[in-house]
Amino acid sequence: MRPYILCHMVSSVDGRIWGSRWRPKANVVPNLFETLHDKLVEERGGASWLCGRVTAQEFARGKGKSYPPTTETFPRQNWFATSDAKAWGVFLDPHGKACWERADIGGDPILVILTEQVPDSHLAGLRRDGVSYIFGGKTEVDLARVCEALAAELGIRTLMIEGGGGANGAFLRAGLLDELSLVITAALDGSSGAPTVFNSGDTDLGPAPLARMELTSHEVLEHGALWLRYRLEAGKG
Repeated sequence: MRPYILCHMVSSVDGRIWGSRWRPKANVVPNLFETLHDKLVEERGGASWLCGRVTAQEFARGKGKSYPPTTETFPRQNWFATSDAKAWGVFLDPHGKACWERADIGGDPILVILTEQVPDSHLAGLRRDGVSYIFGGKTEVDLARVCEALAAELGIRTLMIEGGGGANGAFLRAGLLDELSLVITAALDGSSGAPTVFNSGDTDLGPAPLARMELTSHEVLEHGALWLRYRLEAGKG
C-alpha cells in the first residue's frame, strides 16, 4: 500500500513555475498556491507534502553549510525524531546537501529522503536538528519503496507533491501520480530560464507513462486564473 499521491502546482500559461517572472504582475494572485493547498488538505482530511532537493535547500537555514565531521557511525536504517505528526514536510535530498538547522516548517516536522551513500556526519547532523530520515535506496531513490514506507511506518494516507519540476517529473515517470491539481495563472514567463511543471532533466526520456488523464473539475478563479483537476492512471510511455 502507498498514499494517495496528488501533484499540486501553480504555473504561468506557458508552464513555468517561478512566479517572480510572470507578467503582468497584476494577474498574479498572492498566496493562491497556499490557499488552494489548504483547501485540498481539508478535502482529503489531512495530507503531508513533498518537495525536491532545490526546494529543500531554500527551506534549510544552514545556507551553504555542511554538517561537521563526526567519529560516530550509524546504521542505514530509517530514523524518526517523532512518529505521531499530523502532517510531514518531506524532502528529496538523495545526497544529503541540505543543512537544516531547524526541525519543522510551519509546525510540520521535516522528513528527508536519502540514499545510503550519505556520510555519517550528515546523519549525525540531522539527528541533532531533530530531522527524521528514511533511505530510498543504496545509490538512487526508489520512489515506490519510499511511498510504501511513508504509508507503513508513518501512516501517511495522502501525499501532495509540490515541486519543483524535477520532483514532479520523477513521480510522473515512476507512475505514482493519482491526481494533478494545476492552477494556470493568466500570466506569461516568456523565456526558457525557469523550470516547468514537469522536468526530466536535459535528456529526452520519451512520452510520459500515462494511460489515462481525465478532467474531473475546472474552476475560474480571480484575475483569470484557471484551476484544473485531473485523475491520472499510469501506463506505458
